[in-house]
Amino acid sequence: MSLRNRLTLLYTSLVGGILLVFGFVIYQLVSVNLVDQIDELLAKSANDIIQVAQLNAVGELDMVSTPKVELATNVYFQLWERNTGLRLASASISQLREPMSPLDRLPGKPVYRTTSIDETPIRVLSVPLSAGNRLVGSLQVGASIAIVEATQKTLLTVLMIGTISAMGLSALAVSLATYQALASLGRATDVALQITRADDLSRRIPYQGPPADEVGQLISAFNQTLGQLESLFDTQRRFVADVGHELRTPLTVIKGNINLLRRMGCSDDESLSSIEGEVDRLTRMIGDLLLLARVESGKLPLNYHMVELDTLLLEVLQQARVLAQDRVTLRLGDLDQVLVCGDRDRLKQVVLNLVENAIKYTPPGGEVFVHIDKTEEQARLCISDTGPGIPPEDLPHIFERFYRAEKSRTRTGDGKGFGLGLSIAYWIVRHHGGEIEVESTIGEGTHFTVWLPLMEGDCT
Repeated sequence: MSLRNRLTLLYTSLVGGILLVFGFVIYQLVSVNLVDQIDELLAKSANDIIQVAQLNAVGELDMVSTPKVELATNVYFQLWERNTGLRLASASISQLREPMSPLDRLPGKPVYRTTSIDETPIRVLSVPLSAGNRLVGSLQVGASIAIVEATQKTLLTVLMIGTISAMGLSALAVSLATYQALASLGRATDVALQITRADDLSRRIPYQGPPADEVGQLISAFNQTLGQLESLFDTQRRFVADVGHELRTPLTVIKGNINLLRRMGCSDDESLSSIEGEVDRLTRMIGDLLLLARVESGKLPLNYHMVELDTLLLEVLQQARVLAQDRVTLRLGDLDQVLVCGDRDRLKQVVLNLVENAIKYTPPGGEVFVHIDKTEEQARLCISDTGPGIPPEDLPHIFERFYRAEKSRTRTGDGKGFGLGLSIAYWIVRHHGGEIEVESTIGEGTHFTVWLPLMEGDCT
């Protein structure tokens, strides 16, 4: 059953149930009110009859005058004497020799009963008559309740017709309302299926309704998801193209050197060194790819211990001088003693990556500045270079996974760019509770800042 049909059935059943309960209450109230009016009339009539009833000289029940209740109120009465039976009755029921209501069940106080005479429903009030402590007879006063039953039947018919009509109208109204509300969901489903079949993530689901309602929020969230998926797939496609480009270059070099060695028929140190260098480059690239895959899957464990960040930086600078040689000058600024809690190998990977990038993209004769200081709660590691800088359009994206700035290939170095290293560094810093920031000016250089929380107490 569709959602529209389920909602229609639910609301129709709810309306029908409420109307049935409401109708039942109305029916009972009207019925009780009508019967109470009849009972009040019978009680008043019985009181009028008792006023003119008395015992004669021989101790029998008699009437001082004939009561007029039948003509005035269409009330019938019977006066029964205990020993002699029926003493007096209304003219309209004078032929009835039986009590209107059984006398053998008459208690010692007035009682109301509903019975029938010749299939005519009547309401009967039976009143015991006493002289002192002696029961001398009883008075029965009755009135037809055919009008009450007719009213009940009419009311029941009206309530049933009204309930059925209201349920029908509510079903129609709910069906139309849900059709309007769910039409957008139906169109969204059709568009989503078309997107799935066509693999076209650039499409968006149109919506003309209020954007603040539930359907509008759902479609807006779905469109945002499509936008993120489109961006992700575009980034992955760009990443695959970059990886293909990077893999093709060393493989071409390796293949060329192997062919050269085969033609020469002997080994050549220069060719072997070139092959070894390219293989090392491929190994590093594949290692970064595997590391990034573990990062994305959340399966990269971090072993937290106390880390002397200043000592770690000195180790990195010692390695970096081999890379810088005489081409770039490394300058060490302030070096505060800083203790942090983290994974030493991963933090060293972050610092080494930032320093190597600074050296790689700094032209010959340039400088790279490094210093460490601390505030009351955080350690600050700053790495600056005098390179060409990062274009403003690329700056917000350099930490994104798989992102590679196209203009970075024009810089000095081997053209690796910001593809994997910065994404991994960003993840490591964030999972140490820190932040990594970057500022850059075209033609002046780039400044990276890493913030890490200082160690407090035991490192666990």
